[in-house]
Amino acid sequence: MTTLDADLDPLWQDLDWAIGQMLIMGWDGTEVTPQIRNLIEQHHVGSILLTAKNLKSAQQTARLVQELQTIAHQAGHPHPLLIALDQENGGVNSLYDEDYICQFPSSMGQAAASSAELAYKVAKATATEVSAVGVNLILGPVLDVLTNARYQPLGVRAIGDDPQEVSQYGIASMNGYKDAGLATCGKHFPSYGNLDFLGSSLDIPIITQTLEELSLSALVPFRNAIATGNLDAMFIGGCGITNPSMSVNHACLSEQVIDDLLRNELGFQGVAISECLEMEGLRNEIGVRTGTVMAVEAGCDLVLLCRAYDVQLEAIAGLKLGVENELITKERIYTSLKRVFRMKKSCTSWQKALNPPGISLLSKIHPGHLALSLKAYDDSIAVIRDNDKLLPLPNSMHQEEELLLLTPLVKPLPASSMTKALLEKNKLEAPTNHDKWVHRDRGAIMSGEGVFRELGRSLARARHGKLLHTSYTANGVRPVHENLINRASCIIIVTADANRNLYQAGFTKHVSMMCSMLRASGQKKSLIVVAVSSPYDFAMDKSVGAYICTFDFTEMAMSALVRVLCGKFKPQGTLPGTLRKSRKALKSRQHWLVEAYNRNRDARGLNDLLQALARASAPALQFLQTTRAHAFELLNPNIEEAHFVVRNSSTQALYGFCATYFIQGTGIMGALFVDPAKRNVSIGRSLQRRALRGLAQKPGIKKMQLGMSFPGVFLGIPADDSAGLKQWFANGGWDLQFPRRLANMTIPSLSNWSAPEGLLQNIQRAGISFDLIHGPDNADSVLGHIIAHANPEVMELYRFALQETKSCGVVRAKGHAESLLGTVIICSPGSPLAGFIPPLHPSLGQEDEPIGGIVAPLVASSAPQASLVLQGLALMGLRQNKAHKSFRSVLSWVQDEAHEPLLAMGFEAVQAFEEYTNSPDNWQDLA
Repeated sequence: MTTLDADLDPLWQDLDWAIGQMLIMGWDGTEVTPQIRNLIEQHHVGSILLTAKNLKSAQQTARLVQELQTIAHQAGHPHPLLIALDQENGGVNSLYDEDYICQFPSSMGQAAASSAELAYKVAKATATEVSAVGVNLILGPVLDVLTNARYQPLGVRAIGDDPQEVSQYGIASMNGYKDAGLATCGKHFPSYGNLDFLGSSLDIPIITQTLEELSLSALVPFRNAIATGNLDAMFIGGCGITNPSMSVNHACLSEQVIDDLLRNELGFQGVAISECLEMEGLRNEIGVRTGTVMAVEAGCDLVLLCRAYDVQLEAIAGLKLGVENELITKERIYTSLKRVFRMKKSCTSWQKALNPPGISLLSKIHPGHLALSLKAYDDSIAVIRDNDKLLPLPNSMHQEEELLLLTPLVKPLPASSMTKALLEKNKLEAPTNHDKWVHRDRGAIMSGEGVFRELGRSLARARHGKLLHTSYTANGVRPVHENLINRASCIIIVTADANRNLYQAGFTKHVSMMCSMLRASGQKKSLIVVAVSSPYDFAMDKSVGAYICTFDFTEMAMSALVRVLCGKFKPQGTLPGTLRKSRKALKSRQHWLVEAYNRNRDARGLNDLLQALARASAPALQFLQTTRAHAFELLNPNIEEAHFVVRNSSTQALYGFCATYFIQGTGIMGALFVDPAKRNVSIGRSLQRRALRGLAQKPGIKKMQLGMSFPGVFLGIPADDSAGLKQWFANGGWDLQFPRRLANMTIPSLSNWSAPEGLLQNIQRAGISFDLIHGPDNADSVLGHIIAHANPEVMELYRFALQETKSCGVVRAKGHAESLLGTVIICSPGSPLAGFIPPLHPSLGQEDEPIGGIVAPLVASSAPQASLVLQGLALMGLRQNKAHKSFRSVLSWVQDEAHEPLLAMGFEAVQAFEEYTNSPDNWQDLA
């Protein structure tokens, strides 16, 4: 029989009590219903989610929470209820009370203010307010990285598309919540920042990025937040994951996602909370009973069922059956209970839970928080462009001129004065934040004319002039719009997520064209576009000359917008993340003419440029002496290549060269050279800008890579960064936080080298065997191995080697039952492969010391004794090199984890590089 740990109450031997503490539930209504009372009293549910459907005011919320806690206390709960709330600010709040609860900018709006300290203060103020009414768990911070920012429904709920910036602001917010006494919950793991939507309302959106890609971007903020030790819980998303190493229908039901990735790899020890299992796709595919069991099996500690009583009872029955069927052990339940109770002890007590300070505290702190709200909104408003100096309006139009405001039809925010007023008139049922996801109501755009009515009134009052205001819809520009446009001298168009609501983009472009035509005829027709949600609506559309971003359309945001338009203050907000960085970095003081590389015209100049670089380079880069122009031209039908030059057309001298390649969705910058005598005059920047623009425009581009194995001139940025290259590339928009370290190694004298004692015997005892193949006829297993474990350019490297049957071969390492464990390319001195991998060429003056090559060792990560397999492959390569009369061996493209076992064999590191992979969105303004 399972025994309890000493720190668990004997009460938890009762299965009903234990199961109830693993559930977090909600309901519809502003009062305690018999159903929610029954869940707490009879089923011992220990955590409650409150939404906008439950909350009318601060005072009502405090009474409601106090009643819930009293019910739990009287029912014998040893610990208070966890009371959870979504209060992200911006458009996603559950509690609104204009007298006591302040509005603050969205997460992206806070980042636009460029102050992590401000984000901390906003989070602490938010947490202090909701804590005053009895909330003890805030579902935040949002740690998603908007990898595909323009088209994701998460929008301004996310901080941005730069994982480091998301980490910075996410951790600042998390610390603010903690310092106000709340438990924190990061979301939405592993990421809602780059989802593919399949169309049907029952389809589950999926993540298609590989784990490597996720690790480079999406997982970074989660990893960093976990490392602080201040993240109490993690909200596990309901999305699917489809990539070569993982096929998951629902992340929150996957042991791979929770136990393997979140706990084992990222080291998270807190509470894992599932996405709401009432989502239609999950109910129809699996059923709530089985889904609840699967969530617990996967590692969830709290399973969320947010509203339907019959479904909640089904989940409880499912957990009991799971225990009866021995799918869930008591040890598994006790593990979750300990995590949940540890979190409860950190954020609540019965004294605190039964006596929320409520209005008495809120009335004291409200003035200070209101001042903070005003400052936060003023700091967040961003004027991206004002090419014709239209702002402020008093400077560009007379008071008697008519101003036209055109606004889309949007759904009122759940927690807002408008929703409150409409609810009181029984005209609108407030949606919960979970409705947007669980019940597939993703779009913010729905019918409703009143959202921007107060904006129009405020703007008219502020400028003391006439204002025309009407809405626009998917029906496009109608006669009423044409008439009003003809009357007005200035038109303001409001957009809200125009990239996902394309009628807004079409309407705005139509009006912009009309204004251009009317201006051409001599009429005054100024146009200002205001994005009140995603800043990506027209950030890159230079045809819109005046563009303002507010990052949400709460009353406070619209008030700040009016003050900007009327010149009450000068806005300082910026675009989020990499969009801001790349715009700033790629804006050059000097632009050089960049041309396509022409072999007949430029090969000699490129050779001269390479020699100049070799003379000016560190000793580790002396292989440039033997690098020739043809090294960059693969002429491979599977790889698109485009190379660029900056040249002196009079002398034919090359001042700079950039090599780019495109293969299977990956754009690669394989080399970037600038004449040492011509540096610091923006030649490299001009080349990079042209190269990145060309790659970003490739259909199907998924990622950008800096460094390449084939050709293997530069495997990445040289690790010896004496020239400051890392900072240069970082200024160019590259995120250099997570490199893959690659190296070229050598045995400098094969005649003096011998295998380490016992190595061959260890290989034999492990049952590892080797064979050497030539030509593509026997290479199917090799190519399959490469597809599974390497980038596509490595595949082309192996294909090239297999075609060179006289000088190249591939060694295969096999385990039991002929399973393929690893491969490596072997080439004899003078191989054609050396033309593309310069370290395989003897240095000048050492032509009588031929070099044998061992290239691209690749061992399956799942291979038993992987280090021994790698050493065996290297050993076979060295034997072949000796047989080919090589003076020395060069082992090229050694991945970081393989470095140590090869050093133990006597290899020396010659050159080290850092390869980087980024999202093409880093340079989306170039596309």
